Amino acid sequence: MDVFRRLKPYYWPYRKTLLWAIVSMGLLTAFGLLRPYIMRWLIDDVIRGGKEEWLWPLALSLVAIALIRGVFNYLRQYLGEWAGQKTTFRLRTSLYDKLQSLSFSYYDRARTGDLMSRLTMDVDAFRMFFSFGLVFLTDFFFMVGFGLVAMLLISPRLTLVTFILMPFLAVAAVRFDRRIREAYGAIRQSLSNLTTVIQENLSGIRTVKSFSREPHEMDRFRVRNQDFAEKNVVATDLLARYIPLMEGIGNLSATLLLWYGGYMVIRDDLSLGSLVAFFSLIGYLIWPLRELGFLLNMVEQAQAAGARLLEVLEVPAAIRSPEHPYRPKEVRGEVEFYGVTFHYPDGNPVLRDIHLQVPAGQVVAILGTTGAGKSSLVSLIPRFYDVTQGEVRVDGVDVRRWDVDVLRRHIGFVPGDTFLFSASLRENIAYGRPDASMDAIQEAARRAMAHEFIQHLPQQYETVVGERGMGLSGGQKQRVAIARALLYDPRILILDDATSSVDMETEWHIQKALQEVMKGRTTFIIAHRVASLRRADQIIVLDEGRVVERHPRKLLKGRHYAHLLDQLGQTAGEDLQKRRQEPMKRLFALLGGTGGNPGPVLSR
Repeated sequence: MDVFRRLKPYYWPYRKTLLWAIVSMGLLTAFGLLRPYIMRWLIDDVIRGGKEEWLWPLALSLVAIALIRGVFNYLRQYLGEWAGQKTTFRLRTSLYDKLQSLSFSYYDRARTGDLMSRLTMDVDAFRMFFSFGLVFLTDFFFMVGFGLVAMLLISPRLTLVTFILMPFLAVAAVRFDRRIREAYGAIRQSLSNLTTVIQENLSGIRTVKSFSREPHEMDRFRVRNQDFAEKNVVATDLLARYIPLMEGIGNLSATLLLWYGGYMVIRDDLSLGSLVAFFSLIGYLIWPLRELGFLLNMVEQAQAAGARLLEVLEVPAAIRSPEHPYRPKEVRGEVEFYGVTFHYPDGNPVLRDIHLQVPAGQVVAILGTTGAGKSSLVSLIPRFYDVTQGEVRVDGVDVRRWDVDVLRRHIGFVPGDTFLFSASLRENIAYGRPDASMDAIQEAARRAMAHEFIQHLPQQYETVVGERGMGLSGGQKQRVAIARALLYDPRILILDDATSSVDMETEWHIQKALQEVMKGRTTFIIAHRVASLRRADQIIVLDEGRVVERHPRKLLKGRHYAHLLDQLGQTAGEDLQKRRQEPMKRLFALLGGTGGNPGPVLSR
């Protein structure tokens, strides 16, 4: 019951509706108890006693009881479902809101398929319990309680005979309850693993096909699918063994009832009508006992699902605003890293003792080999992660003192791994500013060199892109992402290798457009191309999480910097003016054509 206690805030507001559903169920059961007594009067007084005048009143009373029970049955179903749906709505909304508030570090460990399973299957299991299970569980006690009282009023001795086998049923129910709980916990974990495999395969289907790994993925799916099927077979085996056992105990009780009740009628210790009524009442025991396995099954599924939901709901938010957050009226965009050391929860330090000051409006290019900590460094500015030691300051204030929403509202982030929503291009560009005018959207697209290709699409800005931007090239997606960041109009702009998927000619035009956009903005550029460094005021070189070199613009010296330029097909002493020549001329030179002196060709 601890799970239901911890989830109390989600269903407790609807306790009155649930109570009325339970009351309706109780009245439904109580009116049903009148029918066996009417049957007794019909047999003993009308049929055997010859009181014919009672025939029509008794028949009409059965019709009235059926109508009244119909009303209470409707109320029981409607109110139970209403409360269940409201509870589910609050629970699913809270769960989704919680997922929005969790930091990047949580998603570094979480699996998308597992979270999808919790949002759908687990929430639905909890809904089923509150829509049907809770009401039927209380009805179990109503039927057993009311039925027992009614049976005792007819014949205490016959009631005792009927209850001889009840302790055996109780033992079977307790053992079933313990084993089915474990079985359904294993089923939900297996389903989570299966959902994860499906989600990963569908998201990476292009990678799968490009490496011809379809057979491997099919085998991987079969293993998970087989495990899920086996876990269900285990649960089904428990149901198949215990439910017939409990039904058998109930049927054996009914057999004892007929034997001993018939004996009492023959000896005139009980009337025939009373035996028929008593036998009708035994259904108030046999039906609940027959459904006990189903009810326990529903309770255990809700308990297992609730425990998985609480694993997400009770995760402490690692990144949140302080109690009295800093909310400035103006943001200049000055950024400072003061003694910053950072490592992921289960890894070695990624950044070590970083000291860096970036005045407002400066452009900083960050270089470094893969794994040097470039993306981790810029991710600390909008608090995607928090530093392990030291401080990251914006306008002289530690970002941990800022209101998180205000801080991120002034930071535009363009990652190298571009994500677009399954929506129109207009909606994707205006994602950060949904109230932006069409003119502003088009201006941002022009600056990002996206307007031209959008104009050639059938529905232009209303063209709906596929999942994750399917239907657009990598370069087109990146240009849309850049337009989205520009429309956001941030004071701090972070370009995490944002032009890696565009050709050199397009990049040259984008860089030219960004020259105007970056004016007055503090800009961080993670670069893998020399063209991205042209307008940098500072060039920072990271190596193994440390700043190993720092250069002002055009000072192309330094061992690490020269080595990186070498990797890009440049040398430390190249003339920057040559790299401004038209990229197509360099392509002609590479192919052995003519076209003047195009200058050195980039190897990457």
